[in-house]
Amino acid sequence: MSFEISHSIKLTDDIIIGNGNKVLIAGPCAAESYDICHQVAETLSTICRKLNIQYIFKTSFDKANRTSENSYRGPGLKEGLALFEKLKTALNIPILTDIHETSQVNDVASVVDVLQIPAFLCRQTDLIIAAANSGKAINIKRGQFMAPEDMKYAVEKAKNAGNNNICLTERGSTFGYHNLVVDFRALPVMRQFSPVIFDVTHSVQQPGGAGGSSGGQKEFAPYLAKAAKAVGIDGFFIETHPNPSAALSDGPNMIPLNEMEEFLKSIF
Repeated sequence: MSFEISHSIKLTDDIIIGNGNKVLIAGPCAAESYDICHQVAETLSTICRKLNIQYIFKTSFDKANRTSENSYRGPGLKEGLALFEKLKTALNIPILTDIHETSQVNDVASVVDVLQIPAFLCRQTDLIIAAANSGKAINIKRGQFMAPEDMKYAVEKAKNAGNNNICLTERGSTFGYHNLVVDFRALPVMRQFSPVIFDVTHSVQQPGGAGGSSGGQKEFAPYLAKAAKAVGIDGFFIETHPNPSAALSDGPNMIPLNEMEEFLKSIF
C-alpha cells in the first residue's frame, strides 16, 4: 500500500506547512496569567527565530474537559481573548487556541489565527463546520477513540464547508487504565488527508492518572518525538511552562521552558 502525501496548507498568511515545511505549536496548557504566557511566547519566539522554525503560540482560555470539576480550567472566554489581544500586540505572534462550542467561534476567530478542535470533539459536525466557516485554519486533534483512517471524515466536513486549510494532530489512543499509546502507523494514514502535527506532550500524558488530575511521563517525550520525525510529520505540538511542577494544568507531561531550545534542536 502506498501513501500519497502532497498536501500544503496555510495556517496563517506567513506560515505554510506540508511538502517539507514544518511548524512548532507550543505554549502552556492553560492561560494561567499574562506574565506566564508572555514569558513562554517571547522565549519560544526568540528560540524559533534562531533555529529558523515557524512558530505558533498555543494556550487555552478554557480547558472544558478536565478530569475533575475542581481543576483549573482557565480565565474564560472574555478574559482569555483580552489576554490574546494583548499578547499579539506585544509580540506580534500568531496564536492557536481551542474552541468547544459553536457559540465561541466568531469571537475567538476575531482574535486568534488558528482554531483547534479538541480531541474529544473531533466528531462534532456543527463545531467543525462553524470553525470552517470562520475562514481561519483549523487543527483537528484525533480523538483518542478514533481510528486514524476515520479522521478523513472530519477533514471532509471542513473542506465541504469551503475551508481547505485543515491539519490533523496525533496524540495517542486510550484503552482506559490511565494510559495513552501512540501507533505510528497513524501518521502516514492521516497524512493522506492533510498535513499532520505530532503532539509530543499529550502523547505521554496519563489521563486521570494522578487521582483526579492527569499524570504524565515526560521522560519519554524525546523518544516519541524522534520516532515521529523519522516516520514523517509536518510539525510538533508541545506544551511547555517555566515551572511545570507548579503548572495548573498538565504539568507532569510538559517540557520545562529552559529545556526547549535543546529539545527543538534534536527534533527539527
